[in-house]
Amino acid sequence: MNPASKFLLPLLILLGLFTGCATVSRPRIATVPRVDLPRFMGDWYVIAHIPTFIEKHAHDAVESYALEADGTIATTFTFREDGPNGPAKRYTPRGFVRDRVSHSTWGMQFIWPVKAEFLIASLDADYTQTIIARNARDYVWIMARTPEIPAADYARHVGQLEA
Repeated sequence: MNPASKFLLPLLILLGLFTGCATVSRPRIATVPRVDLPRFMGDWYVIAHIPTFIEKHAHDAVESYALEADGTIATTFTFREDGPNGPAKRYTPRGFVRDRVSHSTWGMQFIWPVKAEFLIASLDADYTQTIIARNARDYVWIMARTPEIPAADYARHVGQLEA
């Protein structure tokens, strides 16, 4: 055993113990019972979010989905960086439907091989407003088919998220 190995194993054990102690058990986020994928496709304006590092300075963000013949979701995420007149940015992650019954649990792949969790936690009957979340509760998106939504709808979505 080399000298570095003597310290690596105890360090890994210690990190594992701290990680286990820091984890708070939370119930999984419920998803909607069923998503009609073709109806969900199209443009969704980001109304509010807890941003990823890519979105920290995003303005006028729009997420567009297109169902591919192989069942994956071609995604285009566009926004203006640092303000409404900032440079246009575009990302093209790929969505993968993980739950083939409800279609409400996806993986979203920005970089290979990582597929981030993407849960459709709320979707109105008209497919005009949705909430996308993750069980880690680190990111969330309130999205709509229009760039703005009524204040009462926004308050209702925030209330759902707080609950």
